[in-house]
Amino acid sequence: MTPRDKVLLAHAPYAQAAIPETYRRHIVGYQRPEAPGTILIDTDARYLYYVLPDGKAIRYGVAVGEEALAWSGVARVERMAEWPDWIPTPDIQARLGPYPARVPGGPANPLGARAIYLFEGNKDTLYRIHGTNQPEYIGHAISSGCIRMTNEDVIDLYNRTKMGATVIVLAPSQGGTPLIPRVSYRGRFAS
Repeated sequence: MTPRDKVLLAHAPYAQAAIPETYRRHIVGYQRPEAPGTILIDTDARYLYYVLPDGKAIRYGVAVGEEALAWSGVARVERMAEWPDWIPTPDIQARLGPYPARVPGGPANPLGARAIYLFEGNKDTLYRIHGTNQPEYIGHAISSGCIRMTNEDVIDLYNRTKMGATVIVLAPSQGGTPLIPRVSYRGRFAS
């Protein structure tokens, strides 16, 4: 974490959530063929995997989109931002608003400490992997389609992710469950 991260997260306007052990960051065995540096999201099990060499991955617990709002497919990382501003889409304003036209970056911002922007070709999908000001929802299908992580985990992922990295979001019924993940098997704990 940067010094700015430490200051902003030390005064977060939300309670620290007790994340269940199964959704905490772990290094696990990885059974799929994706290359190191790839990000794979298992929306069924509520896990994000950052693929490492030698059949390993870092597995993070995430919150995913509600079924009707979820996105799946293959994208690329084309933009990354620290403490990004949030500009609610017209759809979000209509469903959940009213919100200001722009919410400045900071611990109260719904995008949290980092945002990784997903593109298909040259088009912004409007879906993000980002931090959250609601860590209690990790492990749930609650978002408007984005992949939410704890701020500490999204900082870790952000520091590992390269521009142009491939992001695969599995469609419903292609993944596993938290107790029986099809993508990985339990390995050693990550720090």
